[in-house]
Amino acid sequence: MFIDVVVSTPLRQRFTYSAGDKIVEVGQRVIVPFGRRQLVGFVVATHQSIEPTSYEIKPIVRVLDKEPLFGQELIELAQWVGRFYLCSEGEALSAMIPSGRREIEAPVNESSEELSAIKESQLTAEQRQVIEAVIESENKLHYVWGVTGSGKSEVFFRIAEHIIQQGGQVIYLVPEITLTHQIAVQLALRFGNRVAILHSALSPSQRLLQWRKIINGEIDIVIGARSAVFAPFANLKLIIIDEEHEGSYKASNVPRYHGRQVAQKRVSMTDGILVMGSATPSLEAYYMMQEGKISAHRLTTRVAGGQVPTVQVIDMVGQKGMFSTQLISQIKKTLLAKRQVILFLNRRGYGHYFHCNACGYEMSCPRCSVSLIHHKKENSMMCHYCGYVRLAVNECPECRSVDIGYGGYGTQMVEQQIQQLFPSAAIARLDADTTKKRGEASEVLKAFLAGSIDILLGTQMVAKGLNFPKVDLVGIIHADSALHLPDFRSQERSFALIVQVSGRSGRFSDRGKVVVQTYNPENNAIKMATEGKTDEFYALELNARRQTQFPPYTRLVNFVLRGRNNTKCQQELENLKHQIESLLQRMSGDDVPSILGASPCPIERIAGSWRYHIVLRGSSAVKIQQVAYEVYASYKAPSGMYMEIDIDPLIML
Repeated sequence: MFIDVVVSTPLRQRFTYSAGDKIVEVGQRVIVPFGRRQLVGFVVATHQSIEPTSYEIKPIVRVLDKEPLFGQELIELAQWVGRFYLCSEGEALSAMIPSGRREIEAPVNESSEELSAIKESQLTAEQRQVIEAVIESENKLHYVWGVTGSGKSEVFFRIAEHIIQQGGQVIYLVPEITLTHQIAVQLALRFGNRVAILHSALSPSQRLLQWRKIINGEIDIVIGARSAVFAPFANLKLIIIDEEHEGSYKASNVPRYHGRQVAQKRVSMTDGILVMGSATPSLEAYYMMQEGKISAHRLTTRVAGGQVPTVQVIDMVGQKGMFSTQLISQIKKTLLAKRQVILFLNRRGYGHYFHCNACGYEMSCPRCSVSLIHHKKENSMMCHYCGYVRLAVNECPECRSVDIGYGGYGTQMVEQQIQQLFPSAAIARLDADTTKKRGEASEVLKAFLAGSIDILLGTQMVAKGLNFPKVDLVGIIHADSALHLPDFRSQERSFALIVQVSGRSGRFSDRGKVVVQTYNPENNAIKMATEGKTDEFYALELNARRQTQFPPYTRLVNFVLRGRNNTKCQQELENLKHQIESLLQRMSGDDVPSILGASPCPIERIAGSWRYHIVLRGSSAVKIQQVAYEVYASYKAPSGMYMEIDIDPLIML
């Protein structure tokens, strides 16, 4: 027997091997000789015989799986991912299939005490109306747009229950693994051991066991982050995307897929429905709701009796230090009332950058075009892009002056200051530096939920869909941090962050307060987020995108060239630009894409590689995809250089 195999390389073809005396099925993984290496291959077809070849058909080395891990549906999905996001079929399958070699049981996080403490919520009239509308609708795309605390999760659970009762299977996507625990506990209460978890915190072998249970029909509902969208259900009828607006649904490595787009493709293949939800829909989803492509369902009231928190905006111009007197006063009042506080700052580390007051020297990463961030606890300067680390210094490396300082501040400095101001309070920090080990984030969140932590300080992790009944105060330390990025989505991201983190306050009471510190109180994103003018913000932002011809009115493709030789990169940028221009000249019609720019990336150098990009923009999805594919298929980067293509990029730094 002969088998067709794809491997996780950029080569866009299938390779034929002999099975020898081994029994092999489509969907199994095999080890195959590949040049001088041995690689894992995915079996996508079998043949009893093949046409004679001019080259030797090599035998496979061994079969890794006793039974298939994927079937024809995932093969077709991998082919679509390869065409749409411009990668090989093997690269697409590699992103879908767990890499584990043996099956290991994942640790059980939820305790019986947690399960018994959760009560199934009574539905409000609004929730019942939304559930009925989704179930009875002939439309396949739905959006549950509800204020924070309006019970979107309960709506998702009830729709999932209905689908499972009808014999269907469900995928429930969340943007971060820190969110899976709270939701997994509630799903376990409803569906028992028919729930599987798929996310990156599991080892490959643990993921493999969960994957096998899904294939064997032991699972009705899968919860997980982005890659769970590929779960191998035989009768998938519902995909839920919670916190749809989150950028983490977009993959940053090949294949650079977006979970929302893949989910839309999967439900179209299985005749299922897609239900998304957020308090702050992405502008793309909002636009599709406006156009009638997605059915919109609004939830306007908090289900637990909590009121929308009162918001106080503090102009920090003229204020000394990182905390306003108003925020300090509100923290004192909240702690005296035995309630909890969340402080949000989207910048980890201690100081933001090192500078010399004598000569003006600023310490930057030797391999990246960014400042090094001071981490006081580790006594180090760190690059958050490439991981470069060096010891902190007590004098200027250039002029030897001791008149130095660390500008800006991060979560480490905020933690130190808060501990000095409130020495008797129990304080915890939740960011990428404190959650490097598996399970650390869940432990912190459990402790905060139990009330053993008074003040939780964190980055974006504390802004995402978490539900803490005792939180009465949210303080946003620096609301401007994302406003000044060279990105057309900076206003949208800032608006969503402020609304989301504010929504953690007062979910079960009428005492909720939010203090927003900013140097730009009149900025539209900040002003409308703090005043609750959601529809007005979306209308304003859509108008700005229409005038500037940015998504959702157009589509973008970002071609990034990178290499160690700066001069060579600049020369190759011109060659690539000329090739794209030649392709555009051969196209006809009014909707021919155009080159938006060919320039250094905003962050020009990362990990020693110089980076240049060409941004292609067009109103025709078909034509812009056609140009991108032709470049992908025909362009070959010179030795020592690489090209990355990002379809519908979310970040272009």
